[in-house]
Amino acid sequence: MIKQHGLVIAAATDGACSGNPGPGGWGAILRFEDGTIEEFGGFAENTTNNRMELYAALSILKKLENLPRHPNLKIRTDSKYLIDGFEKWIIGWKQKGWKTAAGKKVLNQDLWKALDNSRLPDVSLEYVKGHSGDPDNERVDYIAVSFSKRIAIQLQCDHKNQNE
Repeated sequence: MIKQHGLVIAAATDGACSGNPGPGGWGAILRFEDGTIEEFGGFAENTTNNRMELYAALSILKKLENLPRHPNLKIRTDSKYLIDGFEKWIIGWKQKGWKTAAGKKVLNQDLWKALDNSRLPDVSLEYVKGHSGDPDNERVDYIAVSFSKRIAIQLQCDHKNQNE
C-alpha cells in the first residue's frame, strides 16, 4: 500500500562526475506538504556531468508524473545547461532535426528526447546557484557526489524531516 503524503511542494536535482567523462552520479529530492522527504539517486560507470544533470531531471519528472503536485512546483537545479536546453534550445533543435545552430549533432540527444517526452505542463525549472547554502541543492549535490564516488549514504525515504 502506498502512503499518501499530500502534494509535492518542492523538488531539487543535481548531477556529478568524478572526471568528465568518468564515474557519475545523480541525486534528487522531493518534499511533501506533510513534511515527508523522499531522496533518490544513481550511478553511471562512464558518463559526463551534463548527462547526470539531465538524468536527474528525467528521473524526478517520471516520479512526479504520478504524484499530486502543488500548482507552483518548480524543480530547483544549479544546471543552466539543463534549464536553457529544456526551456529554450530544444525548440530549435527539434526544428533543425536535432542539430545545433552550428549544424552539429545535439549531444545527449537520447536524454533530451526523453526529457521532452516527460515534460509536465505544470512543472517548471528554477535556477539556484550551486554551493550557495541552499539546503536542498547542497543535499542533492551530496547525494550525486556520493553516488559518483560509490560512497554509501543513507537516503531519506518516506520519513518526516528530523529538523521540523
